[in-house]
Amino acid sequence: MADDKDNNDVQRSPFLEEKAFKSRTVLVFGTINDKLAAEVSKRLIALAAESKDPITILVSSPGGHVESGDVIHDIVKFIDAPVNMVGTGWVGSAAVNVFLSVPKERRVCLPNTRFLIHQPSGGCGGQATDIAIQAREIVKVRERIAALIAKESGQTLEKVTADIDRDYWMSATEASEYGLVSRIIVKQTELS
Repeated sequence: MADDKDNNDVQRSPFLEEKAFKSRTVLVFGTINDKLAAEVSKRLIALAAESKDPITILVSSPGGHVESGDVIHDIVKFIDAPVNMVGTGWVGSAAVNVFLSVPKERRVCLPNTRFLIHQPSGGCGGQATDIAIQAREIVKVRERIAALIAKESGQTLEKVTADIDRDYWMSATEASEYGLVSRIIVKQTELS
């Protein structure tokens, strides 16, 4: 238990927070939810207000809540500062939506990154009419996600729709060939 507390204290260290801010780096790590979306949005807005120099977002996430991912996606597009997106670890599901928020030339990944695209899932419950409404909304989200991936990767909508029907895993090289990533980098200096 003490180890978890020590790790959280290190992660919340004011020194590390200040260094991350000064380096213009934002982390999108772990499950994407409304709390993470609010924190990332706050940091992006603050960094953009500080200067118009590029911001780097490092993404390692299995995904999470689609609309929370949409918040980060939209804020990245909303701010004036350019953003470099760096995939590391894995970029899955709603994290792919975040990753695709920048132009392709600003989307890179580290060599061991894995990508996962798939259709959204949801838990339906309640009355039959409510279940039908929820099912229609999931279909709308699936169509929107497929259109975004197709637009940003250069793949056809038909191919993406077929690919996301089930879990579709890609290595860094495969994601580059698919069009999700512009290039694979090893060093931070390769961003510029």
